[in-house]
This record gives sequence, C-alpha cells and structure tokens, in this order.
Amino acid sequence: MTFTAIDFETATSFHPCSVGIVTVENGIVVDEFVTLIQPPNNLYNPYTIQVHGIYPSDTARAESFLQVFPEIQKRLQNRVVVAHNESFDRNVLTKSMTYYGLDYADLNIVNRWECTVKIYKAKGIKPTKLSDCCREMNISLNHHEALSDARACAQLYLMR
Repeated sequence: MTFTAIDFETATSFHPCSVGIVTVENGIVVDEFVTLIQPPNNLYNPYTIQVHGIYPSDTARAESFLQVFPEIQKRLQNRVVVAHNESFDRNVLTKSMTYYGLDYADLNIVNRWECTVKIYKAKGIKPTKLSDCCREMNISLNHHEALSDARACAQLYLMR
C-alpha cells in the first residue's frame, strides 16, 4: 500500500487556506506535511471560517498556493492520491493550479483519485462523512484540521 492522502481546507470556493498531506510507503506513514496557505487577497467566506476555524489573521503572513505548490507537487507527483471526498479535494487542486497557470498533467496522476467516501459507502457505512467513518472505524480525528483529516483518510484507506 503506497499512496498519498491529501486534505484541503478552503477559504472561498476552491481557494485553499490549508493543506495536509500524508505519504504512505508499503503501509507505513513516512512523511506528513501541513501548512497554512494565504488565499488570494486573503479573502474568506464566513461560513468556511465556522467550519475549520481558520481566520484571515492566521494566513496573513502565510505563503500563497503558488509558493506552497512545490511542496505539494513533490508529494503528489507520480503517486496514487487518496482523499475522503476526492472530487472536492481534486477540484481544489486542479482549479488552484489553473488559477496560477500550473498544468495538472505535469503531476502525472490520474484524473480520478481513490475516494474513501466511495469505498466506505460500498461497505455499507452510512452516513459517510469523515467524522462518521472515523467513529465507525475507531480512528482519532480533529475534524476540519487538514493534517488530522489527511491522517484519518490514510488510515481509512489502509483499513479498507
């Protein structure tokens, strides 16, 4: 089991304010990465702040997606990528890359990632929110904290 699990928290639509990435080699976590990201103009939707608790003041001095991208790229390139709701996190990545003039094809990863929502839905777990799946599988979670969510996603994928 060799893959990379990723989770984005967003400030507005597809603009991330945090990313958590967990790299797994042969079933063992070998790397974890988390950082705050300053969204364009450091703008936030008040609803997203309520979800994850990240405020503009937290990202006022953070690097932009473009500045953080090399760290993301080296962890995702040529890898199997896993996310809990893969279409959400994949869209955040692809739209952010497009916004900054980066080419998704350069990552050399598939267009559809592995999705733990789909995996656990197929196992009959309902509902399939990350918090519900973690409760069902006895996985510790600080929900909507990017690294905690990525860790939980990696554990869910390993337990599938």
